[in-house]
Amino acid sequence: MTNTKKTVKVTLVKSPIGTNVKHRATLAGLGLKKLHQTRELEDTPAVRGMITKVAFLVRAE
Repeated sequence: MTNTKKTVKVTLVKSPIGTNVKHRATLAGLGLKKLHQTRELEDTPAVRGMITKVAFLVRAE
């Protein structure tokens, strides 16, 4: 039996320049540094909350 974990793809689509310091720290926590960078993260409530916090800067799939 395979152990498949659900993941979510997060892409930085808007520049964090001029945004709140906490929003930039959240992006760093998600591992997003450069524009159009995509990370595939485990779908956990903590990650979902971080995506919600910076939803205006990222695109989640």
